[in-house]
Amino acid sequence: MQDSMMTSQTELQPAPERLQVTTLQPQSRATLADVGRLAGVSSKTVSRVVLDSGNVSKDTRDKVLAAARSLRFRPNHLARNLRHGSVTNTVAFIIGDLTNPFYFLVAAGIERELARHGLMMILAATDDDPASEERVVQNLLDQRVRALLMVPIAADQGYLEGERQLGTPVVCIDRPARNLIADSVVLGSFEATAEAVRGLIRAGHRRIAFVCSPAALYTHQERLRGYRQALREAGVLDSSPWERLENPGGPTAEESVRDLLAMSEPPTAIIAGNNHASLGVVRALGNHFDRLAFIGFDDFELADALGISVIAYDPAELGRRAAQLVIARLNDLIGPPQQIEIATHLIHRGSGELLVPRDQ
Repeated sequence: MQDSMMTSQTELQPAPERLQVTTLQPQSRATLADVGRLAGVSSKTVSRVVLDSGNVSKDTRDKVLAAARSLRFRPNHLARNLRHGSVTNTVAFIIGDLTNPFYFLVAAGIERELARHGLMMILAATDDDPASEERVVQNLLDQRVRALLMVPIAADQGYLEGERQLGTPVVCIDRPARNLIADSVVLGSFEATAEAVRGLIRAGHRRIAFVCSPAALYTHQERLRGYRQALREAGVLDSSPWERLENPGGPTAEESVRDLLAMSEPPTAIIAGNNHASLGVVRALGNHFDRLAFIGFDDFELADALGISVIAYDPAELGRRAAQLVIARLNDLIGPPQQIEIATHLIHRGSGELLVPRDQ
């Protein structure tokens, strides 16, 4: 009985009204002339108020500002800059892969430093595609950005030399430019990697692998050079059997590590050349981190929880110093290019300190 009453009550409830969706055309933005008409002044007077160029009475200024607020007027500074051949107050930061958290930490350092000087940062990505770098750069230059901060990916940045001579500062991050006079902020990759390998050698390791992708990048070449140098010091003259230098479209870091572990004489230790390679090592090893010693270049999320030793640095400091170079160049375009090297340090968490197993 109760169930039937509930059903009847439910059936008696009116059906919800269907919402009528109306598509509205967006309103056009107010112009200087619109503000002038509402305030009862000329467009030139509105322009003087907007630009704060003086020669306008307080009463007139107040009327213009009130009219601008009422109409939600926004001055088109970009159009004005283009008409006068000037530039904006924006600095572009061109990164590679948007999914790499490294770039966002660097961007945070850049943004904070630029904000202290009244500048804004805009972000663009090349998706680590060398063919897209020049297109992305040219699109940003068309927006009259004041300076370029970039992580070079193409083999040649010479296309920017003419723009630099016209007064647009270019600062490269993580790797220097090629065929371009530009400031740069880099890491001490060579010595940091060499010292990490020396630590593994002191722990008894000789079969030490190096995994990294893409192989052609300056940073990865520097880390490879440090890896080989430390092994040569220990008398290991041929490390090629344990090197896995992959390129886009080739095996993943995880696949490379599985291949290394399947060797008749597998490595007893591994160096990962960047954070993506480290994640590949983690996936390949699963929960068996005691299978070989492991050091990654770049700290990454959960590395501390997993006890993974890493070569670390402060990415925000990398960005901050790069922004400082841009600001210095905006104030003084003349002078030889500078290259600043950011210090690194090895964080010992256990995986990089494993000794060679006795049966090895």
